[in-house]
Amino acid sequence: IEMRLKSWLKPMDNKMNMKVFGSKRAMKDEQLRYSRAGWVIHPTSIFRLYWDMWVLLLLLINLFALPVLISFFADNVSARWIAFNAVSDTAFLLDILLNFRTGVLVHGSPNKFILDPKIIAKRYLKTWFFIDLISSLPIDYIVEAATQSSTKSLIGATRTLKLLRFAKLLGLLKLLRLSRLVRYVQQYEEILNVTRSVIRFINLVSIILLIAHWNGCLQFLVPYLQDFPETSWVSIHNLMDNDWWEQYCWSLFKAMSHMLCIGYGRYPPQNIAEVWVTTFSMLTGATFYAMFIAYCINFIQQLDSPGRNYREKIQQIEEYMSYRRLPVELRDRMTKYYDHRYQGRMFDEEKILHEISKPLREQIINYNCRDLVQSVPFFTEAEPDFVSAIITRLSFEVYLEGDIIVREGELGTEMYFLREGVVSVTVGGKHANELCDGAYFGEICLLTNARRTASVTAKTVCDVFILNAEHFRDVVDEFPTMRILMEIVAEDRLNKMGK
Repeated sequence: IEMRLKSWLKPMDNKMNMKVFGSKRAMKDEQLRYSRAGWVIHPTSIFRLYWDMWVLLLLLINLFALPVLISFFADNVSARWIAFNAVSDTAFLLDILLNFRTGVLVHGSPNKFILDPKIIAKRYLKTWFFIDLISSLPIDYIVEAATQSSTKSLIGATRTLKLLRFAKLLGLLKLLRLSRLVRYVQQYEEILNVTRSVIRFINLVSIILLIAHWNGCLQFLVPYLQDFPETSWVSIHNLMDNDWWEQYCWSLFKAMSHMLCIGYGRYPPQNIAEVWVTTFSMLTGATFYAMFIAYCINFIQQLDSPGRNYREKIQQIEEYMSYRRLPVELRDRMTKYYDHRYQGRMFDEEKILHEISKPLREQIINYNCRDLVQSVPFFTEAEPDFVSAIITRLSFEVYLEGDIIVREGELGTEMYFLREGVVSVTVGGKHANELCDGAYFGEICLLTNARRTASVTAKTVCDVFILNAEHFRDVVDEFPTMRILMEIVAEDRLNKMGK
């Protein structure tokens, strides 16, 4: 029996815990550490998972059902609800006892847990114990028993009970049981390392809906506690004896009208109590509405971070061009360059590739340059290691129509691979040749240390990969047979140009 119980209290051997601990070995080490800790419930055990799901279900029912009960059924509480209330309060008290024997997650370390019972108890007593205790005690039953015993001698005992229940709703349920719910969600969020932006968005929407629900119940509860004065909105609508669902729908409509600041419902507040309730509704609604809009804007921006970076960059470029008073033609070329180079999305690709491992970096670069490798005949016939050595040293550049890529007579320090586009080769000012996708040029100067033998001008927008002289020498020194092959090709080109 002891072994069976221990198996329910130790860390589970499943995919979820594999994600928590990172590896099979780490999970086994945690299970071994737990076996030495005595009778402690591990936070990732199957028992704690099922128990937390049960408590969360009770919390959700309480958070939504209790305000409805207090506002619309204060004089007619069914036996079913009394039974449920007893079960939930008992479960919350048991949860307190279990918390004294449940491991604690080390903040900031989703795979480290405190399993010492003494430390667990001290931490719980210093943090959430008293809040959990107050929220779990059956105060409503205690108050009801005290009120019933004094009903005969105390006038207005029923109203006093209603006010105490109202205080319980706002002071205990809202502030305490909700905190327990948020605490459980945050704990599993950290354990499972879930994307925080998504969880925060769900939490915000859930809290807004919960506040709207509470507010709707409050709209009906305030005139109810005043015995429905003739000026109250409930009396004006003649809802005193209607079904609770109809009363709730009108109350929720009035609350949402306040919270969204679109009106007062069908009637404005008629007395001081309704004025304060309306003010509270508007303040909470405006606050959460502003938070929701701000979060949505931030969330949308995060979804398109590269696009936002690009738009910010374009705005800087436009301001720069205005500041320098560049002519319209030059501005158009600048805009065209950035549009073609970044395609509306800007990444720090160099930083990203620098952060990852060398094998992964080579795989990504090989994939990114696959079109170049397939289109350049020189690469298709070369050794795979040589091709890999070349492309991992390439840098990307875009040339617009009319840009002079290579100028005849200048010292050559770079070799070019044309991935896409058309360039014109001129010698002595005369057209000699045209090169298109897959061509390469500029290798002659790197092999012979001579000056450029021709000029190369972009006839269309060209995507070009560049290999500088230092990287070129490193590669050809490593692959001497490829150097010989390139020298043969370079000599053939010189002969065709009549040099």
